[in-house]
Amino acid sequence: MENRKKVAFYTLGCKLNFSETSTIARNLEDEGFDRVDFEEVADMYVINTCSVTENADKQFKQVVRKAMKLNDKAFVAAVGCYAQLKPEELASVDGVDLVLGATEKFKLADYINDLSKNDFGEVHSCEIAEADFYVGSYSIGDRTRAFLKVQDGCDYKCTYCTIPLARGISRSDELENVLKNASEISKQNIKEIVLTGVNIGDYGKGEFGNKKHEHTFLELVQELDKVEGIERLRISSIEPNLLKNETIEFVSKSRTFVPHFHIPLQSGSNDILKLMKRRYQREVYTERVNKIREVMPHACIGVDVIVGFPGETDEHFLETYHFLNDMDISYLHVFTYSERDNTEAAAMEGVVPGNVRAKRSKMMRGLSVKKRRAFYESQLGTNRTVLFESENKEGYIHGFTENYVKVKTPWNPELVNTLHEINLTKIDEDGSVRMDFVTVLV
Repeated sequence: MENRKKVAFYTLGCKLNFSETSTIARNLEDEGFDRVDFEEVADMYVINTCSVTENADKQFKQVVRKAMKLNDKAFVAAVGCYAQLKPEELASVDGVDLVLGATEKFKLADYINDLSKNDFGEVHSCEIAEADFYVGSYSIGDRTRAFLKVQDGCDYKCTYCTIPLARGISRSDELENVLKNASEISKQNIKEIVLTGVNIGDYGKGEFGNKKHEHTFLELVQELDKVEGIERLRISSIEPNLLKNETIEFVSKSRTFVPHFHIPLQSGSNDILKLMKRRYQREVYTERVNKIREVMPHACIGVDVIVGFPGETDEHFLETYHFLNDMDISYLHVFTYSERDNTEAAAMEGVVPGNVRAKRSKMMRGLSVKKRRAFYESQLGTNRTVLFESENKEGYIHGFTENYVKVKTPWNPELVNTLHEINLTKIDEDGSVRMDFVTVLV
């Protein structure tokens, strides 16, 4: 019997990248490859790249070195956002054999022959305007939950962001195909699906630049709520101007959608939001949070915030800090602004010194710790549903409640991928919550 080649994957960046990695992996398995862990010796290593932060760029070189250490004769392919934005840069990294841009990454099998190493990295990229078609994706088998891609690309022109350059125009999967993929996932005994995309609130735009919305995001969640066999559906990051009150109200009464929203703010200063070319002012953000709290007092609300954007004075930063401190939110994802090539912000005046950016980031991260602690404390004594994950961390198994409280209990492999009703009892030293079992659900 012919020896099947082994392929390993490493994913940098967002949930959307994880869903696409899984789809590429399934395609290669259909072509006769066996997928192995990245820590193992493989014939080919595929790195799905990210370009959102400077750190993600540096990570790429580290991952290539790691692959070469495992097998210096292995074929190394780079795909994803960084591969689209800076293909020649990636191709020049020692050990890289193939770089595929936005339109080619799902056709990886077409570009590999005998897996012999190239003298230099071969590039197949496109003008991003050519990325006008949609490829549906979902991750499965990687985690307890699945990431289901429903949308790709972005028509927004935020001055700090390279994603439209890396992924192209906003376009969506057909509703029927999303429902088909969700149904496939449900048959794999996966309990939770996370909806992902670049700008999922813009769901409904068709292919080839068709700006007409065939369906709305609200219609998407309404139809997904009817899919049999799914215990939980979670909405990943969604823009505040696209999160409508009708969607919030539907989630509050939904069978499967959980009370957890992640809503990018980026700045609590209207002056800075204008410089960023965001499509809302902070008052809209306040309205969204108040609406969620009105219908789902126990909901978890996460916030993205950028510190150190050009023109952000101490006063602007403190405006954001106090805005978030006064708001009933649950945690922050803090990003320190870093200049990205070919963005408007990179040429803006009022550059914030690196040490000031670092100080502001530290303050915001401290606020996030405080907010998460306050949210967890507000949940003590309540009964929630936990879905346990598969990792044994220092003798404990962890899981998340429907409203995204991280809980722990002594390791028991029988708990993996099971749902339980629990009572949240106390906050541990590591910040997670101890719990008592109430009943087994699934």
